[in-house]
Amino acid sequence: MKEALKSGMTFELKYTVPEDKTVPHLFPDIEEARTMPKVFATGFLVGLFEFACIKAINPHIDWPREQTVGIGMQMDHRAATPPHFTVTITGTVTEVEGRKLTFDLTAHDGVETISRAVHQRFIIDADKFNAQVRQKIEDHDPHSD
Repeated sequence: MKEALKSGMTFELKYTVPEDKTVPHLFPDIEEARTMPKVFATGFLVGLFEFACIKAINPHIDWPREQTVGIGMQMDHRAATPPHFTVTITGTVTEVEGRKLTFDLTAHDGVETISRAVHQRFIIDADKFNAQVRQKIEDHDPHSD
């Protein structure tokens, strides 16, 4: 982690919603999903918030050796966004507590605010993290029986 990573940093990410990021595409193998409205899915919005933070933080860590993983998300999703609208994520780093980072986030679709969130991420050593995941698979893989 570099010293430039500080509370108060702001960032923005724009993303045009494609058809395949609407609710029916979130879990297409679940029958009910296929009949849901074709609007930006909350599950994909969570991911967009995460990647907005990742893109903002990567210049301030030793990427790719250091990476960040999400450890918390508190959000609302207050308005529907049709495909082809552009969602603008604006964010602020509100806390840097060692390797734990907290963000305030807002999403706007050009018409209205569609979401507000508080998100937390943790800076990891990618090699150590991936080794732990591999060990978990070796110790507990449900397909190894």
